Amino acid sequence: MVGAGPAGASLALLLARSGLPVDLVEAALNSNRLFRGEGLMPSGLAALAAMGLMPLPAAVPHRPLKAWSFFLDRQSLFEVAEPMGSPVACTLVDQGSLLRELLAEAGRQPGFRLFQGRAVRDLLHLDGRITGVRLADGTPLEASLVVGCDGRDSLVRQQGQLDLEVAPSPLDVLWFRLRGPAAEGIVGWLEGRFVTVVGAAGSYALFPSSRGGVQLGWALAPGAAPPTPDAWSDLWAGDAPAPLARLLRTLPDTAVQGPVRLPVRVGLCRRWQRPGLLLLGDAAHPMSPLRAQGINMALRDALVAARHLEPALADGDSGAIDAAIATIASERLPEIRRIQQLQEEEARRADLLRRRHGLRALLARTARWSGPLLALRWRAGQRQLRDGLGRITGAD
Repeated sequence: MVGAGPAGASLALLLARSGLPVDLVEAALNSNRLFRGEGLMPSGLAALAAMGLMPLPAAVPHRPLKAWSFFLDRQSLFEVAEPMGSPVACTLVDQGSLLRELLAEAGRQPGFRLFQGRAVRDLLHLDGRITGVRLADGTPLEASLVVGCDGRDSLVRQQGQLDLEVAPSPLDVLWFRLRGPAAEGIVGWLEGRFVTVVGAAGSYALFPSSRGGVQLGWALAPGAAPPTPDAWSDLWAGDAPAPLARLLRTLPDTAVQGPVRLPVRVGLCRRWQRPGLLLLGDAAHPMSPLRAQGINMALRDALVAARHLEPALADGDSGAIDAAIATIASERLPEIRRIQQLQEEEARRADLLRRRHGLRALLARTARWSGPLLALRWRAGQRQLRDGLGRITGAD
């Protein structure tokens, strides 16, 4: 298995628990990245529960969201409280800590081996079948099945000649982290909410990070140059409601980490597999960051994959393994297509508000009656983004 992100780490754990030998190769030396997705939707939380990983371990910082709030031109448009009819609230989680816990649990299984800080150079082939990987140092690792979970720029996908159909990029995101005593005032104002602000200067979203402080994402048109203000906090404050604006203007530059630019890449492989090879997670379907779908879909991929792979791998027959990976792809494709469609629709609506100043001003002026109507429509459109396209279960 290649890639120790959410799909790779959780699938490795599930397969190792069933007594199967699992080699997991991860190029990075650790899971400490400055910016990782934090949002676990009810669909992702349900996947973790089906894996036997709920409640979350105490070592994984997490906090449930309380509401989603939207502001246009400094005016409150609407707010929708969690859990919005779902069984549980959307929960912010420190993804790096979650990955470390998954790997630690996998490491307690006798057949599991982790190759940390080891990159894959290429795939091994025999008679038209993928039979393993070769590491950068030349070490071969043979396998009944290679699972590529190595992200949106997947080397396994490229080496396996599985084509990614890339959709037009809806936006780029500049990620910031606000930390220190000054940021705690913003944490207090947020009160557990995910807040979206749209105004003349653009749009951004901010939320209290599970690791402390605040994460803030500024949306940009694809490839556009970012603004170059003397202080980002002054730019954000110009479009913020008055209480937030006051807090932002007192935020020292030293409290702002970033930006880190994330070019949003959305795509889908029509074929996730070939003999001896399966793609999962962003390797098979890079997701937009809207509503934090990457980690949630990756966890659901892993759960479905484990259910079909455990008996096939235990049997060891290559025909059974190839039939299983074809079934995994066919089961997962409808949900991925639908979630990406919903993300695209939401991105188009957000872009419309960013560009149409007159429409934004009208909605802000009429928020007393337009806000509740928009809240109803927005909430109805979130159901599948939150809960997925149906319940999925783990291994039989």
